[in-house]
Amino acid sequence: MKRFILFCFSLLFYGIGFSQDGLPKVKKDTTKLKEVIVVAQRKLSNYRQEKTLSSIDAYLEKSNKITMIKRGNYAWEPSLNNMVTDRLNVTIDGMQIFGACTDKMDPITSYVDVSNLEQVSIQSGQEGVENGHCVGGSIDLQVSPSKFNDNGLKTSLDAGYETNGNYRITGLDFEYSGKKFYFDSDAIFRKSDNYDAGGANEILYSQFQKYNLSLQTGYKLSSGQTLETNIIYDKATDVGYPALPMDVSLAEALITSITHSYKSDSTTIKSLESKLYFNTITHIMDDSKRPDVPIRMDMPGWSDTYGFYSKATLRENKHNLLLNLNGYYNRSLAEMTMYPNDPNQPDMFMYTWPDIRTLYTGLYVKDNIELNKRESVSASVRLGYHQNKIAKQTGLESLQIFHPDIKDTKSRVLMSFSGNYTFAKESYNASFGIGYGERAPSVSEGYGFFLFNSFDNYDYIGNPNLKNEKAIELNAKTNFKFKKLKLGLESSFFYLSNYIIGEIDASVSSMTIGANGVRLYTALDNASIFDIYLNTGFEFSDKVVFNSSIGYNYGKGSNDQNLPLISPFSYLAEVSYNAQKFNAALQLEGNGNQSKYSSFYGENETPAYAILNLNLGNIFYINSNKLVVKYGIENILDTKYSTYADWNNIYRQGRNFYINTSFVIF
Repeated sequence: MKRFILFCFSLLFYGIGFSQDGLPKVKKDTTKLKEVIVVAQRKLSNYRQEKTLSSIDAYLEKSNKITMIKRGNYAWEPSLNNMVTDRLNVTIDGMQIFGACTDKMDPITSYVDVSNLEQVSIQSGQEGVENGHCVGGSIDLQVSPSKFNDNGLKTSLDAGYETNGNYRITGLDFEYSGKKFYFDSDAIFRKSDNYDAGGANEILYSQFQKYNLSLQTGYKLSSGQTLETNIIYDKATDVGYPALPMDVSLAEALITSITHSYKSDSTTIKSLESKLYFNTITHIMDDSKRPDVPIRMDMPGWSDTYGFYSKATLRENKHNLLLNLNGYYNRSLAEMTMYPNDPNQPDMFMYTWPDIRTLYTGLYVKDNIELNKRESVSASVRLGYHQNKIAKQTGLESLQIFHPDIKDTKSRVLMSFSGNYTFAKESYNASFGIGYGERAPSVSEGYGFFLFNSFDNYDYIGNPNLKNEKAIELNAKTNFKFKKLKLGLESSFFYLSNYIIGEIDASVSSMTIGANGVRLYTALDNASIFDIYLNTGFEFSDKVVFNSSIGYNYGKGSNDQNLPLISPFSYLAEVSYNAQKFNAALQLEGNGNQSKYSSFYGENETPAYAILNLNLGNIFYINSNKLVVKYGIENILDTKYSTYADWNNIYRQGRNFYINTSFVIF
């Protein structure tokens, strides 16, 4: 115990310690609410088979609780538990990263590629506060682990083509692994023209191109210590957003980190991991390729983040402890310049994010206690200090027009705690959890200035006086296995107070030509969000498996209005055949009619839809090398449809033939 207390104090004072490579494995053992999506293994999957070269967005859509909000064919925004990214904690390998676009055209998931990642960790509600505060949950995009396996050189060549949009993908991975040193470099390029919706209807401004480069190196200092560096460079250009009035000429990110890890099986402290990181994002919106706009605009944005974390895992008797001390400093700046069509009128300029500086530091502690071989309980707490500062005096003065009493600095204390009970037998397991969490308003909610939202056609103005949004959460999950039949039921309920949302202010005139008016960010007294999913699986044989999932979601505010972007009834059914070198899957997926839409917040009713997909795959061995081929048809019936999550009812892709190949040379 003395060693533990001494360690806690050293962690608090120094902030930077050491950690382990295998930390995610420890977490798998200590929480039953975690969902892991494997993205990097180039092999045939026997459940919801995906293209080898799918985007990270397509992989995220595998999760029951995640829906991707689409504004075009690129950079979809993840929604978890029917809550968008303002209420989530989205990180890359535990690192805090913030987009540079005021219109959410660059979610964090858009700055990585499947080639960078090993898996995606999804945690619901307050189980997701290990890396930072949130109310809806977390998505952690995890890079590949250390590779000191002494396998020598290995090269992978990737190529893909899809008929819908003339979509081309090429990639190259070069890896060396020794006993004390490794490096892994990869590059991937993606380019698509406009895609077609069902019925061969071309969706204009849906083109994009991007390339992604990454380099990961590691050196083993001793049998239990390693030093690793990671660099990701991502650049997208000529990105069209058919559901929005503007496109993107540049979305560029540089993500860097250095990590020291230590692990030991012979001491109470099993692992220590410390990371220093820096990332910078540049995002430029423009409408230069739109033929007819009321007024031309340039809207660049920048986001720079410096941060650290220090994680440790400890084991003492039946206690499994996880600690994470982390902090970051972020600078978010966005501008808008408007060029009137009349050359005699002057240009107009304003800060839409007036150079907001955010400083955060916090401590997370979780203890999982093994009561016996079948039962365990866990408890966690996070306490953090959060401060915003408006660095641009003109930005402060602009916001003071609407909030005369605000200062340039706002400080908050945030807290979160949760508890969970799990019970597991060979044919049955269950978990029950409760949590409480808080979050600070996002930069847009607190400090945005005349941000146009094409979803409801209103300009939005931030409110620095907003209180912390708070959430009480209940969740439950259970799974049964009866010989060849598997049944699973999972549900969560969130009661949110000070629910941040925009409310119409009729006293303010809009800035955007054609806008309906202005909404000022304020808070409802409360809001409720509920979801429930039933998952089934049946093994007809060792090779033929049936899986299905159906879900129901509900969301309403204290103003008796339906909340926006709440999923209607959804379903998925799949029959798959899995042999050693061949795989096939037929999928049916769809949504019911969105009857509980929110016209008050700009939604309209979207009809029910259903689509069929066929996925096939083969593995060929050429000497000691491996060739993986995946091919198939998406939206076989060429259905013309959009979902509740498609911004302004933009239609999704029609029929699409695809082929992906990966050739691994050992």
